[in-house]
Amino acid sequence: MTESSIALLDELVARCAFPKPSSSVVVAFSGGPDSTALTALALHAGLRVTAWHIDHRLRPGSSVDAERAAAIADQLGAAFHVDLADLDDGPNLEARARAARRALLPAEAMTGHTADDQAETIMLALLRGTGATGLAGMRPGPSHPLLGLRRTDTAAVCDALDLAPVVDPLNTDVRFRRNRLRHEALQLLNDIAERDVTPLFARAADLLRDDDDLLNSLASTINPTNVAELRKAPAPLARRALRRWLTIDGYPPDAAAIERVIGVVHHDAAACEVSGGRRVSRSAGRLRIE
Repeated sequence: MTESSIALLDELVARCAFPKPSSSVVVAFSGGPDSTALTALALHAGLRVTAWHIDHRLRPGSSVDAERAAAIADQLGAAFHVDLADLDDGPNLEARARAARRALLPAEAMTGHTADDQAETIMLALLRGTGATGLAGMRPGPSHPLLGLRRTDTAAVCDALDLAPVVDPLNTDVRFRRNRLRHEALQLLNDIAERDVTPLFARAADLLRDDDDLLNSLASTINPTNVAELRKAPAPLARRALRRWLTIDGYPPDAAAIERVIGVVHHDAAACEVSGGRRVSRSAGRLRIE
């Protein structure tokens, strides 16, 4: 490794949120530029890395990509693991692929999301009509250690280490909303603002994250099954308390479901349906899930 390469890695590691050296970590490893740079930087930071590859088997050449990913991990000096997902092309492919990765990857796996991914995530949240929690984006930390970097930084790591990352054609497929935001909407916003808007999205997320943390802290003092407490609480805090109570595996109910439960709290209805085939009912001043 050249002195300039070492200097680059040193500078970028200082902007990452890695755990202490010698920690064992798992990296969600596609073999693409971001996950390759994440693996290289984690190793440079003194971590013991297992590169965990998910072969979605969506293309005939996906096994070749897995072999290339294994070769890159070996070149970097990381352990390698591969899992096979059982997916077919079709509707909701992005969501189904994300669910497959969530099921197969260890819960503590690091991802190579950068500030550019953060901007796209916030824009997707806006398109869903989300509140502060969604607009706060991904949280910086060991699960997302590269949020302080840009895609130009991860590409620079690959170039400096003479690595040829895997290129996934699905990343330019305009069927997927994220790709259209990446290649069309963000470029248009840059032109309109006459500046790079990605840091602005990141700054807005940081500000909203602090607000979101404060509101969550206040909502945590409310018993979400106690109708009297919910009726007395400010509406935003009551909604948050209910959302936390009704979240399953990280998936909160939608806003319409929360409003239906609020209707039960205020005696507009005796019970209502929520996500996951569940029903919330009121009895003797208490809410319960059926």
